[in-house]
Amino acid sequence: MTGDKPSSKRSPVIAITGGTGFVGSHFLDLARKNMLSIRALTRKPSIDEEYVQWVSGTLADTAALEQLCDGADVVLHIAGAVNVADRAAFKIANVDGTANVLRAAHAQDVRRFVHVSSLAAREPALSNYGWSKAESERLVRDGPVPSNITIRPPAIYGPRDIDMFEMFRMAKNGIMLLPPPGRMSVIHVIDLAQLLLALALDQSDGSMLYEADDGRPNGWSHAEFARAIGQAMHRNIRAVHVPKWVLELAAKGDRLVRGSKAKLTPDRARYMAHPDWTIDPAKRPPPDLWQPQIATDQGLSDTATWYRSENWL
Repeated sequence: MTGDKPSSKRSPVIAITGGTGFVGSHFLDLARKNMLSIRALTRKPSIDEEYVQWVSGTLADTAALEQLCDGADVVLHIAGAVNVADRAAFKIANVDGTANVLRAAHAQDVRRFVHVSSLAAREPALSNYGWSKAESERLVRDGPVPSNITIRPPAIYGPRDIDMFEMFRMAKNGIMLLPPPGRMSVIHVIDLAQLLLALALDQSDGSMLYEADDGRPNGWSHAEFARAIGQAMHRNIRAVHVPKWVLELAAKGDRLVRGSKAKLTPDRARYMAHPDWTIDPAKRPPPDLWQPQIATDQGLSDTATWYRSENWL
């Protein structure tokens, strides 16, 4: 279903934010294959393509957002911040940015809005990131676009990803430092792109919230997933769980050394130490709409191959 070209005479116009990022770029690849009409927001001026019209602007640019949404049948809002300095920065990127896109969609009479959130929204008190995603979900749910869908992905992996890449790089050396014991769900970026396409083209009305993963019951323990990455890298892995206090101390050290460019922030340390980032099976998308197609063991192997081909490893 998700791979077929729409049967209607006119291809729907999909407006997208975050098209130059990890998830968005894979969605654009899929949309091009399906010959769909895409209008994509970009910070840097880009040359239009056969199926993609680029709109220069940011999530704070009202005129650019209205141009993005003008004539669109659906808005796919992927853009957002994952790792910034403080709550104020998360608010600007994830809360205010979402409000601005919703406002533009409403002004241009867009009837469908697909919002990419995060499992972190389930625990808004745990991190500034989770708080900002919960607030963005509230805006979408209570907002002016009548048909709105929020998808909460778990950890996303696949070619072009720079976050999960750190685990592959550790696996290369045969040892992986992990958060305190817990469980997690994962999803391949291409499976997520297929889901976003299905949601963009679906005709269902109302407000919906979905959580989606690779289909593995009860997800993965941190150690199981580390070993799966090790297998993809052809390495025997020694998994070492780091206590929460060590994560928090390391986050303070990273902030001192790299300042605003720190990868391990206190916010992220609290997020990582939470014991359960598995999806709620009751919130899975309907199976006739979408089902994951990429087995994680194979997906990890293919991802490792991509990293090697690009000389990342």
